[in-house]
Amino acid sequence: MDKMILKLIRKFKTNDPFTIAEGLGIHIRYADLGQGTRGLYFKKLRRRFIVIHDALPDDWRRFVCAHELGHDRLHPGFNRFWLDEQSFFNVGKYERQASKFAVRLLTAGDSPAASETLEELLMRNGVPAEMQKFYF
Repeated sequence: MDKMILKLIRKFKTNDPFTIAEGLGIHIRYADLGQGTRGLYFKKLRRRFIVIHDALPDDWRRFVCAHELGHDRLHPGFNRFWLDEQSFFNVGKYERQASKFAVRLLTAGDSPAASETLEELLMRNGVPAEMQKFYF
């Protein structure tokens, strides 16, 4: 995962998930996804889409974009809706992997300063505090 992230950062010269998604040809859309859904990733007719809930604050939008980008990079060919309805796969595993990808992408090349807490590091990099558990 770390090699994949470094390769993306080198190629696009940024760790901004919106820039990377655009460079990969992934279309980003915003919509009201209802209560409890922050974002989703899907493919339709060989086009890839990230849909982000339009009511999210900027730090969450950035995190959700990075998370969904993680699905694109880590889980090609998987469809969350199909997995939920037609398989016995543990979907939580894929969600944890995508969240870990997002945290590592957004904090790539950065580490806590001498007296800085992990929460401060994440806040400085625009990662919501709730995602602290995916840092390690």
